[in-house]
Formats: sequence, structure tokens, C-alpha cells
Amino acid sequence: MHYAFDEDQETYAQEVRKFAVKTLAPHYQSDDKAAEFRRQLALDMAGMGLTGLRIPEEYGGQEATAVIAGIAAEEVGREDFNAGYLIINTALISDIIVRNATDEQKAAWLPGIATGETVPCICITEPGHGTDAASLELKATPTADGTGWTLHGEKTSITLGMAADRAVVLARTGGPGARGVSAFWVDLAHPSVSRSAFDDLGSRAIGRASLHFDGTPVTRDDLIGEEGGGFVSVMQGFDYSRAIIGLLCIGAAQASLDEAIQWSRDREAFGAPIGTFQGVSFPLAEAATYLKGARHVCFEALWRKDHDREHSAEAAMAKFWAPKLAADVIHQCLLTIGHVGYSTEHKVGQRLRDVIGLEIGDGTAQVSKLVISRNLLGRKYAP
Repeated sequence: MHYAFDEDQETYAQEVRKFAVKTLAPHYQSDDKAAEFRRQLALDMAGMGLTGLRIPEEYGGQEATAVIAGIAAEEVGREDFNAGYLIINTALISDIIVRNATDEQKAAWLPGIATGETVPCICITEPGHGTDAASLELKATPTADGTGWTLHGEKTSITLGMAADRAVVLARTGGPGARGVSAFWVDLAHPSVSRSAFDDLGSRAIGRASLHFDGTPVTRDDLIGEEGGGFVSVMQGFDYSRAIIGLLCIGAAQASLDEAIQWSRDREAFGAPIGTFQGVSFPLAEAATYLKGARHVCFEALWRKDHDREHSAEAAMAKFWAPKLAADVIHQCLLTIGHVGYSTEHKVGQRLRDVIGLEIGDGTAQVSKLVISRNLLGRKYAP
């Protein structure tokens, strides 16, 4: 058993960390205050290859392993948690396109994602359907000439919904249930698409929005994979992205823990560094232990994906545990740092606001535990 990165992976982690410290960290708090997506962020991330990690080299990408994508997410999460959404979105959407699209579609769609010129999002959630995504209602109505469809309905809680240029949109082309759902690559600049922004607690630099489709045209060339196969193809991608999300959250928590550890060395009370008091040091010891364990779970899921092994349960473990753990650790770090941490001048409070969003997005803890339960017990014996 070998628990360390190999030399190439370690070198890559160091390079991403240098990039994140120099290019991303200076904008983390100012982007939050502006509450608007900064397009240069996508170009900066693309320049480092971070928007093309899972895209084949022939389409301008890095063709990186899942483990490398996880390393990137963790290192970016340390310095600018919100920049990590570009890794999540581009990796997930690229993975869906690579697995399901035709060669012509890949050549048309993937290079723009890799260069940062196309900022993508994924549209699944609707006002009445979140976790129960197979019951979505947004309708794809066939055109009279049979060459395509028009989209009618609303998607909500869409990450990067105000900024995205293109979207993978799940729409109902057939009867009820998962097999009646298809996936389309939709141009969000079309005048039939309108958007309304959310005013959120965290991740304000990325933003969420509701998107309204009022007869938005899509052709068969915009269909990803087979008609009726959209739900299955997209859900398969989430098995992978959930571990990436876990590592993004762990990166933010680790940065906060590092700050709290240094504060415990520097801050004195009653004539000694506060780290000499068990009430301060023991919670930090617990946080370090839990973060190490969660990190292993995340990287195991990605390693299993790279080796074509079943990884749904491990990815679900990563998704329900790591974001909750990160929120708990960052909260404890804020309390350790005290009044300074409670100020908006410090990053720890913003990290806490930001990571909470990924306790919800891309699958709640409850649905993750459902996946794990079915893996443990078998479908017949589980909820």
C-alpha cells in the first residue's frame, strides 16, 4: 500500500499551489464583495490548464487523471474556494461530453471549454425538483419539421447561471421517469433564455441563478448522446465530481486549520501560547485527524475511477462527509482565532459561508447516504 503522491503528482501539486497563491488568492475576498463573476478568472484558470483537465489533448485539454483533477481542486480550494467551481463544472461537463458526444460535437464544444472562452454550467434542478431529478418537468417539444425541439420551462439554483455561455440542460423528451429525459448543449445567449440572479450567503463570486427557457431552439446536433439517455449519462458523471467537491472543501478547511495552528502558536494568554491549553489544541488535533481521513476517502474514489473500478459508494462518502467536516473544522478554526476571525478582514469567515453551499449542491448528505446504504445492503434491502 502506498499513500503518497508520486514525483509527478507532487510536482504538479506544488505548481498549482504557486499559481493559486500568486494569481487566485489576491482576488478571493474582493470577488466575493463584488458578487459578480470575473471573466479573467476563467482565462487565468485555463492558462494553467485547469479548465481542460479532463479534456483529451486533441481538443486542447490536459487529458489528466481523476487524481490529478483532485489535486488541482484541493490546492485551488486552499486559496480561492470559489475558483474551484470552474474545476468542478468543466471537469464534470467535459466528462459527460467525452463519454457521450460524437467526434464532431467534441471538436466543436471542448476546445472552448479548455481555453476558458466557454464557461459552462449544468441545468438539472427545477423549482419543484431537486434531489428527485428524474421527475423534472422542463419540456423539450419536437418541432413540426422533426429537426429538433424547443425548450420550455425553468431551471433553478444553477451555479454560474448568470455567467455561463453554454449549458448541459436536462429536458423531458419522452414519458415519465429517467428514460424520458435527454441532455442538450444549449447556447445561453439565445434571446429566448432569461436569467435572474440569487442573493446568496456564500460563493457570491460564482453566483446562482434561475434560467427561463421560452421556446429555446435545439437541434439534433445539440443532443448529447441518445434521446432518452440524458439522465443516466449525467448521473454517472456525478460519481466522479463528488470526490472533486470533497477535496475542494478539504483544501479550504486545511487552509483554515493552518491559520488556526499558527494563531495558537503566536497568541498568548495567561502567560503562555494558547496552544499549550488542551481546550485549544485538542480540537485542532481532532480536525487534523478527520481531514486526513476524509482526504483519503476522496482520493480513493478518484483512484478507483482511474482504474475503472466501482467508485459510487466512495464518491458518495466523500460528498456527504467532506463538506460537512470542512464546515465544522472552519467553524472551530474561526472560534480558535476568535474576534479577529469573526471580522470580514479575515478569510476564515468567508470560507465558512462558501463551503456550506456544497453541503447542498450536487447532492445532499441524505442522497449520498442512500447511495452508500444501497451499496452496503443491496438494493432490495436498502431504502
